[in-house]
Amino acid sequence: MQRDSRNQRFLVDAHLDLAMNAIEWNRDLTQSLEQIRQRELFKSDKPDRGNGTVCLPELRKGNTGLVVATQLSRVSPPGSKLAGWNSPQQAWAMTQAQLTWYREMEKLGEMKMIQSRSDLENHLTYWNDGTPNAAKAVGYILSLEGADSLVNIDYLHEAHAYGLRAIGLSHFGPGRYAPGTRMMGPLDLKARQLLREMGKLNMILDVTHLTDESFEEVMDIYEGPIWASHHNVRKIVPNQRQLTDEQIKKLIARGAVIGGMLDCWAMDIRFIDTVSDPWQLDIKLEALVDHWDHICQLAGNTKNIGIGSDLDGIFGTEQSPWDLNSIADLQKFDSILLNRGYSDEDIDGIFHGNWLSFLRNYLN
Repeated sequence: MQRDSRNQRFLVDAHLDLAMNAIEWNRDLTQSLEQIRQRELFKSDKPDRGNGTVCLPELRKGNTGLVVATQLSRVSPPGSKLAGWNSPQQAWAMTQAQLTWYREMEKLGEMKMIQSRSDLENHLTYWNDGTPNAAKAVGYILSLEGADSLVNIDYLHEAHAYGLRAIGLSHFGPGRYAPGTRMMGPLDLKARQLLREMGKLNMILDVTHLTDESFEEVMDIYEGPIWASHHNVRKIVPNQRQLTDEQIKKLIARGAVIGGMLDCWAMDIRFIDTVSDPWQLDIKLEALVDHWDHICQLAGNTKNIGIGSDLDGIFGTEQSPWDLNSIADLQKFDSILLNRGYSDEDIDGIFHGNWLSFLRNYLN
């Protein structure tokens, strides 16, 4: 069992939009959460101003030493109500700004990119060497949420060369390669070429945000590693954003890990964006365990679940479980899971072991 000096379990979070928060939300994630919130007082340009939960000091405080960190930049076609760029080249340029931010964090010793299995093992040794983690670099695996910014296949190879290791084809709404959340329909034809090239590079395909039709297509044609970085259960929250039992079974058969997410509308069917209040509905962290329980019943074990919190993914405390003030509170899952009957070994798997096993299998 990997724990820090405060007896906290080592934790892997498989979905955080860190660069988006830094570049588009203008948050200095090297600062404390209190400083970030203070600077946002009286601002209303974003829905979650003053409610952020994620920064690098809080990741260290919560012993989250490894994250999957995203680049995220959408292309919005004419008529779309969703924010985005008017061309793939503009979207690519935004992802490069986000990449530059990650590199700046590396220069400061705040973060460390993990590109290979040896990088992973070296980072785990470094993070879990028994010394305090307060000044250690948080490891990150780079993922692209929505492939719109990949102008063509050449850009995929360029991105892989600079460290991109996982890709989700879609996000919300229409996408150049696949439609996303709150949409219907199959993959775009050019997605098939992208998937072939991704397979040659052994890149991880993230099925999060795909439509049901696109999900079925990628499960049939993609032969490389697959995960669902931040996805909950449709049986509990019956909307298109969540996974059906049949989809979960197919992911289990492929050895995928499914990251539980902490956006309240994905946890509890009663929650309505921008209307509901997590405290009034009494939505706590424990609600996610119901989703994990369901997946474990389908799998017969706990080896296919983990954390993919999506915290500060265009929402903050106003749309998170009310017993979470910062990402460091993910450690509360330790006692929650123990009280729900999960074994010590199971909890280690959920906190880090399942993601690490997956990465050890598929990182080159």
